[in-house]
Amino acid sequence: MVGVSGKRGNGEGSIYPYRNGFAAYVWVSTPDGKRKRKYVYGPTRAVVHEKWVKLHAEASRGPVASSTPTLAQYLAYWLREVVEPELKPKTAETYAMHVRLYIAPGLGGKRLDKLTVRDVRAWLNGLLEQCQCCAQGKDAKRDKPRCCAVGRCCEQVPSRRTVQDARAVLRSALTNAMTEELISKNVAALVKVRSARKPKRQPWSVEEARQFLEAARAARDPLYAAYVLILVLGFRRGEVLGLTWEHVNLDTGEVTVQHQLQRIRRRLVHDETKTEASTATLPLPQVCLTALQLRRKEQEAARQAAGDLWTDSDFVFTTRYGTPVEPRNFNRSFTDRSAKAGVRRIRLHDTRHTCGSLLAALDVHPRTAMQILRHSKIAVTMEIYTHVPSDATRKALRRLGKHLDGR
Repeated sequence: MVGVSGKRGNGEGSIYPYRNGFAAYVWVSTPDGKRKRKYVYGPTRAVVHEKWVKLHAEASRGPVASSTPTLAQYLAYWLREVVEPELKPKTAETYAMHVRLYIAPGLGGKRLDKLTVRDVRAWLNGLLEQCQCCAQGKDAKRDKPRCCAVGRCCEQVPSRRTVQDARAVLRSALTNAMTEELISKNVAALVKVRSARKPKRQPWSVEEARQFLEAARAARDPLYAAYVLILVLGFRRGEVLGLTWEHVNLDTGEVTVQHQLQRIRRRLVHDETKTEASTATLPLPQVCLTALQLRRKEQEAARQAAGDLWTDSDFVFTTRYGTPVEPRNFNRSFTDRSAKAGVRRIRLHDTRHTCGSLLAALDVHPRTAMQILRHSKIAVTMEIYTHVPSDATRKALRRLGKHLDGR
């Protein structure tokens, strides 16, 4: 520190007055192997000295970037070094998508340490009004442009939920930048975004689910057993497509949910379920057991028909050649089967909300249903059991679990 005499303290030769405060530098090795000066600034000599000491320590541990990166540069580093190693592949892909489509185009050119609350607020407000077909050039990429590229903007603005998610990704990245002491505050956390109103979903009634399953069974749909697991046990798409025979015990009537199949970055990934709570061993109601027994016979017949073209795998649900079922194709098959069954078109994920009512209609014991639905209290399960369908529907559902020959 400088005393009354104005002399510099020992080792402070690179701290000097600068504009309205002080500055200092340290010679560092950069990640590309070059030697450069790295500067720090502050309003007082004491503040700069503290930063200077930290910079010396950092330089002694390894390479140091000699300049502050832009937000786009930092986000690329964050996705590569933090997100991909630490998060599930699907989550990492979603983060990268938000960075590529929304954050980098709007804020990527800003220097990381110069990003302000006003910048983030302006970006969010603009995003809510910006046509993404125009911004991403979607129409221009088509062989025959039909809207934005020919002057008829389709006004494909992102939903408020999408904007919320983009801001959450930015906030997460800036939190990591604070941890790495690149910035002193998280400006994304200081900008509030009004919550999106959740749309009300209208899942199938028990009668509609019964009509759908009866139609799939009558048509000998190869995905019939998958539809049963989704509707009766509440399986997610990735969980049902990732199910292997190793985790199905037809003798004891149990199935273990442990893996999921997802398409990530143009390749199919068979990985563990997203959370530990998603992993469970569930009892198989009779309709599920019968459907899986039927599926096993159908798969063996397909194997013999394919001959040398068959690809060996342990997946329960496969194509006619033994390969895994594409997630998007499964969605298309579900939509097509819904239309053929004459039931309302709903999202595949919404079928989970019909699960509890179906268990009640199938006369599954409440304690077993509690285990399947993963409720912590039997009272929650019993609330579902107060809403039961007609006797005709109950009998029709029970018939699905009695025969393998489709009678």
